[in-house]
Amino acid sequence: MPEDPIMLFSYLNTKLRDNYSSLEILAEDMGINQEELKKIIEKLLDAGFTYDESRNQFI
Repeated sequence: MPEDPIMLFSYLNTKLRDNYSSLEILAEDMGINQEELKKIIEKLLDAGFTYDESRNQFI
């Protein structure tokens, strides 16, 4: 998984768009536990991105 927030944003949105109906399903399938998911979300929040559940993407 990319470390750079911009690359991480793009990577996750592509995965969500192409393969997963929710962030939780993506995390489960990729073996990401809740603590790791929280860190990923915080990293993206620090870069100005939030997860929009209704759109199933970071915006």
